[in-house]
Amino acid sequence: MTQLRTDVSCCPTQDGMVLLDERDGRYWQLNTTGAAVVSALLDGATPAQVADRLAATRPVDHDRAAADVAALLDHLTRAGLLASAL
Repeated sequence: MTQLRTDVSCCPTQDGMVLLDERDGRYWQLNTTGAAVVSALLDGATPAQVADRLAATRPVDHDRAAADVAALLDHLTRAGLLASAL
C-alpha cells in the first residue's frame, strides 16, 4: 500500500493537489491526473488498478497509463515523499 511520509501533507486544489514536504518546505504540485493517481494509491489501489482506471477514463492506452503511474511513483519515491514499505 502506498503511503506518504508522516511529514508530508497533501491538499486537494482546484487544479489537482499540492504536496508539502515539511522537512524542507518544498511544495510539489500535481495536475488533476496526478492527483487522481495519488489519491487512488493512497486509498489502497494498486498501480495496476490505477492504470486500468486511467485507461478506462482518459484518452490513453493501458501501456502508457501503466508507464505514467510507475513514473509518478518513482518520482515521488526519489523525492522522499513516500513512506518505506514494511
